Order: sequence, then structure tokens, then C-alpha cells
Amino acid sequence: MRKNQRSIIKQGATSNGQGTEDNQHPPTSIQYRASSIQYPILFVGAGPGDPDLITVKGKKALEDADVIVYAGSLVPHAVLKWAAPDAVKIDSASLALEEIITRICQAHEEGKRVVRLHSGDPSLYGAIQEQIAELEKRFVPYEIIPGVTAAFAAAAAMGQEYTLPEIAQSLIFTRMTGRTKVPEAESLESLAAHKTSMVVYLSISMIDEVSKLLAKSYGDNAPVVIAYRVSQPDQKIIHARIKNLPEVVQREGITRQALIIVGRVLEVKGAGLEQRSKLYDKGFSHSFRK
Repeated sequence: MRKNQRSIIKQGATSNGQGTEDNQHPPTSIQYRASSIQYPILFVGAGPGDPDLITVKGKKALEDADVIVYAGSLVPHAVLKWAAPDAVKIDSASLALEEIITRICQAHEEGKRVVRLHSGDPSLYGAIQEQIAELEKRFVPYEIIPGVTAAFAAAAAMGQEYTLPEIAQSLIFTRMTGRTKVPEAESLESLAAHKTSMVVYLSISMIDEVSKLLAKSYGDNAPVVIAYRVSQPDQKIIHARIKNLPEVVQREGITRQALIIVGRVLEVKGAGLEQRSKLYDKGFSHSFRK
């Protein structure tokens, strides 16, 4: 075990049937086996790719981990630089759910610290709920450490705010329906009708259809951004018009790991910004400014 490992959580049956808790860690809904002294599984968001964009808490989890099960198809190997040299690293890209859970639970039973490393933030297209369900069936405790999703890294790279006063105050994350079906009420066409800021994930391979659906609401000539492998060495931030999307994507050879970003906020840059928030308006009083 690592010298800098944190104190473990221990929760077992007592004479009055109540669980016990060490070191003031918050209890989870999971009930431990009475004799267990095991670490919770840590679901960690790796961020968009730049290893320095992982959270401090996520970095510490990797440094402490004995076993790291990472999504190798999406998590750049560079992020694993925070892991200890002797940590066991398992690429889950070729593994089915059952195989992943088996390896995680085996390491957990052996008293090892296990990190399940996901790209971006685990809560967004991370498929963690099905893993959590399996852990709960086995009474295995877990915690989640959030991460930076690619949409926010893209906004930083563009120098762009998604929510501008009187222009857009909502941000939609969505995807095209494919082998993973999207509920009918959440179709890209119906969401685009709101004409607010929108980031489309996991849909670059269907760019022809995406561009047609976006054009219906935003217009053919509306600005759009393709954000490819954001924060990584080969990052590309490509500005285009909706009508040119298929051509641009084909020319750049982009087939995966790209976001499609659209909305009126892309039309406003620098001196073109007329609407300002009330937050810093000297004529707007609040509890911190009279």
C-alpha cells in the first residue's frame, strides 16, 4: 500500500444495528459486510485529455491507487503519469461490463485501492450507472470524483462563454441517436428548436444528418465550431458555417473524439458584445454592493 494513502472507511454491524464510520468520511447507501476493511471503488473523471486538467482530488486518487481500470479508447495514456510505477493498469477498452466488474471486485476483496478512470466527467456519457448497479448488488462501496468535460475545455480554448445575457442562458448537452437510442422527446431537431447554446457529443460520424437538423433551427449560415481532441497536443478548434460542416469534417479527416458546438453566442466576440450581466454593473445593487 502507498505511504500516503488516506484512512479507509469502515462500516459494519454493531450491537444496535447501526453502522460505524472512521475519520468522519460521509457514509454511502452501501452496507459493508461486518468483517470488511476495504477501500471504496473510486470513479474518477480524467478530464478532457490534458493530464494537468484532472482535479487535484483525482490526481491524488491515481497516486494512491493499487489498481487502475481505465477507458483506454478515450483516456490518453498521458493521464496515467500520475499513477505510481507499481500500480496495475488495466485497459477496459476490450472488456465487457461483467469482466470489468469482476476485476474491480477481485481487487477490492484483496484490500486494494481501485480507481475506475473515465474520460471527461463520469456523469456524462460515462456508463457508470450500470457499473454502480453491479457494485451495489455486491455490497461494494464506491465514490465519484468529478472531472472536466470536453465542452468546458473547448469553451476555454475558444475564449467563449456559453451563457451570455439576453442571448443564451441555457446550455444543452446532447447526441444523435445511433446504436444507443435517444428518447424521441430529446431528438436533436426538437432540442435545436430552442436555439440556445448546444454541444453535440458522439455524433461527428453522422455529420451530414447533424448539419441538416441544425440548419432547420439555426440557419445554414450560422456559425459552428468543431472541437477535436480538446486540450490534447493535436487539438483542433475549427470555425465553420453549418452549411459547410460535412465538407470541413471530411477535409480534416475527423471521425471521432470531436464536439459540435452551435449557438448565437458564437456570433458575439470582443467589441461586439453589447449585453452585459448585472453582476458587475455599478448601477445594480446587491448584498455585496450598495
